[in-house]
Amino acid sequence: MKRLFGTDGVRGIANREPMTCETTLKLGRAAAHLFKDRTGRHRVVIGKDTRLSGYMLESALTSGICSMGVDVLLVGPIPTPAIAFLTRSFRADAGVVISGSHNPFEDNGIKFFSRDGFKLPDLIERKIEKLIFSGEIDSIRPTADDIGKAYRVDDADGRYVEFVKSSFPKGLTLEGMKVVVDCANGATYKVTPTVLRELGADVIVLGDEPNGTNINLGCGSLYPAGLQNAVLAHKADVGFAHDGDGDRVVFCDEKGQIVDGDAILAACASELLKEGRLNEKKVVATVMSNLGFELAMKEMGIQVLRTPVGDRYVLEAMIREGCNLGGEQSGHIIFLDYNTTGDGLITALQVLALLQKKGEQCSDFMNCMTRYPQVLLNVKVRERHALEGIPSVRDKIRDIEKRLKGMGRVLVRYSGTESVVRVMMEGEQEESIRQMAEELAEEVQKSLG
Repeated sequence: MKRLFGTDGVRGIANREPMTCETTLKLGRAAAHLFKDRTGRHRVVIGKDTRLSGYMLESALTSGICSMGVDVLLVGPIPTPAIAFLTRSFRADAGVVISGSHNPFEDNGIKFFSRDGFKLPDLIERKIEKLIFSGEIDSIRPTADDIGKAYRVDDADGRYVEFVKSSFPKGLTLEGMKVVVDCANGATYKVTPTVLRELGADVIVLGDEPNGTNINLGCGSLYPAGLQNAVLAHKADVGFAHDGDGDRVVFCDEKGQIVDGDAILAACASELLKEGRLNEKKVVATVMSNLGFELAMKEMGIQVLRTPVGDRYVLEAMIREGCNLGGEQSGHIIFLDYNTTGDGLITALQVLALLQKKGEQCSDFMNCMTRYPQVLLNVKVRERHALEGIPSVRDKIRDIEKRLKGMGRVLVRYSGTESVVRVMMEGEQEESIRQMAEELAEEVQKSLG
């Protein structure tokens, strides 16, 4: 059983295990050793978001990697998907992002990309953990000129800006479009406004003054009220918000209504199908995507493939099934034609391009699915036990499924990043499904809370 890696890398409170300098250094050493699987000099790209603890962890990670005879390319604060691109662009052996994503500033995390720009599979993560916990890595110590060196890369932002713009249709601009963007005081605070302005948009920017402690603080994709107010106040055509590391995006239409990842995915899938560009006439989503999304896709003749929560599981299914579009309700959308991971800026550009080409308002474009009421409750737990092995929880789930009579869904799962059980319920009547969700949450609380 894995002891460090969760759904999306290693996560935790900065300066507490596992997000300490000591463990981060060991992670760097173990990962660098595994990535040295070819001849020649080796290089790893390291980027981060705007958290205060990023400086501390960046130094520890760099030290560990260099101690294994691997050079480090430091690119500073930059979105997570930029690391996937830069790793490929620099022909590096791997890429690393130091980021707590959408979590508050006191948290942080570390996630790795392979030389191909894909997140690491479970097998490689387990090998890294084995090297650390077995102590095997401790005796591997290059010396003299076999030790690595760290370099600063000054033009990383510019490289990523040009890469992202290459996904926007040639000959098309955003002239005449007023756009509000909330960068969450995170990793996109420079690149997203730059891209929008270079494409001709009239841009109003929020959340572009990071100070190390204000990332995701009442702003960004999890807190879109400021975005909604700004769209209405400025009479903007559209708005969108990133999370702290820029791999997700949610939209706000001209009426001030929030559009989540399900609606974005549905609208883009519909247009790609019309243009004959939706591979296999399939789209990949997770178990959290709304039932209304699946029904809308079915009416269009698009098959929905569901995966566990986590964009890397979405990506694995996309590759396996030959799909080029997939994503999560949270706003992680993967356009595999353009990047190898969820990219909030590329997703935003694809939507803006479609709005510009079709001449439609955002509210009309995104109105392609009828959402079933959905209730999500989080139950804090002391420890994790197999939920199907707890009779009271198992029996309550079966009872609720009978009451839903096939007109809804119930899903209970552990979070991959927090000590909570997530209870999700969907159905036709919000009041009734909320009551059922609360009943189930109470049973989980009694057993594990």
